[in-house]
Amino acid sequence: MMRTMKNGYQLFSLLLVLGLLGQQALGQQVPGPPPVPGQQAQTVQQATGAPPKLVEPVVRVNHEENTKQAPQLASRVKPPQMPQCPFDLTQRPGEHPLQPALRMAEKCLEEIDQNIVDYSAVLLKQERINGQLGEQQAAYIKVRHKPFAVYMFFLKPCKGREVLYNAGPDGTKGILVAMDCGWKRRFGKFEFDPEGSMAMNGQKYPIMKLGIRELTRELIEVASNDVNFSECEVKHSQRLLNGRPVTLLEVTHPTPRSNFRFYKAEIFIDNQLRLPIRYSAYLWPEQPGEEPPLEEEYTYLKLKVNNGFTDMDFDKDNPAIFKD
Repeated sequence: MMRTMKNGYQLFSLLLVLGLLGQQALGQQVPGPPPVPGQQAQTVQQATGAPPKLVEPVVRVNHEENTKQAPQLASRVKPPQMPQCPFDLTQRPGEHPLQPALRMAEKCLEEIDQNIVDYSAVLLKQERINGQLGEQQAAYIKVRHKPFAVYMFFLKPCKGREVLYNAGPDGTKGILVAMDCGWKRRFGKFEFDPEGSMAMNGQKYPIMKLGIRELTRELIEVASNDVNFSECEVKHSQRLLNGRPVTLLEVTHPTPRSNFRFYKAEIFIDNQLRLPIRYSAYLWPEQPGEEPPLEEEYTYLKLKVNNGFTDMDFDKDNPAIFKD
């Protein structure tokens, strides 16, 4: 009995297989597993006889060519055009590498004396005093060259502090007038010796040294000394500083010497105005590979030249300044 049932089961299985093969041979659809999510719509189209919409997978390779839109080649992407150097910084045979920069600084000073009467700017400055690097100071300034006069309105720190200086006859030392900010403003204006301890508090140089002309004159003095010694490297390049094309001069003294004032100096010359608008000086690193510590930095932003300032702009009784 058991043998008869086993033979019957084998015969039934054989007939089932033959039936399935016959359906495939005749092109009939064989029931399969239920469609997985995302394939149900395709199965319905097959059941109704509508041609399925096949989505061909997209495979991109590095050398693939797109016939609809040409790929953008790297050679077609143009980097920003850097400005051309308007200064002659060619080192002549046998001369010191700093000599071309010295000639340029001398021409900048001539440009200032011949064409710049006054200017306004926002001055950013940071100085190391007695070995300590102070916080950055910002001030709106007005400067007149002849006779020399300076007005400063501090933006940070001590926002609202005002300082006024007028040189004496024939460029002699004048008087500094200041009015503090905040609650100290109620005490009004005070007059100081510009080189005295009160005026020099938090300042590396007296106010007579402030400004682009004095900076240029100082650069000439330092360079005139450095050309007498070797161990000097000079590089120049074109940059953008706050959107303005500038020529950057980098002067480096690799070895500390008593006759050098700095390890590295960076001077940014405005290509259009032909004026130095930033100066940074760094000391020698304490250990090889360390970043050089900043000694001093001065940046002139929003520079406007030849505003037509008059004596009233630098008058301590001007109602527009030193307001209560």
